[in-house]
Amino acid sequence: MISIKVLGPGCKNCERVEIHAVQAVEQWQVENPGAEVTIEKVTDTEKFLDYGLLSTPGLVINEKLVTSGRIPAPFQIVAWLNEAAG
Repeated sequence: MISIKVLGPGCKNCERVEIHAVQAVEQWQVENPGAEVTIEKVTDTEKFLDYGLLSTPGLVINEKLVTSGRIPAPFQIVAWLNEAAG
C-alpha cells in the first residue's frame, strides 16, 4: 500500500495538490490495477514539522516529503508513485 499525505492548512493551493494527487492515483492505477493508495489531508501545523515542511502545500509519499511550496502536476506525482512502488 502507498500512503499519500497532502500537508497544508486547507488553502486553495492545498486543495489543488489534493485534486492533482487524486488524478495521479487514478492514472497510476490504470497501469497498476489492484494497487492500494490512500490519500490523507494533514492540516495540523505541528505535524508539518515532522516532515521538515517549511512552506505549504506539501506532499508526502510513504512518509517521505517529495515536494513543498508548489503544486506538482499529476504526471510528476505519477513518477513519484512509480518510485515509491519500487
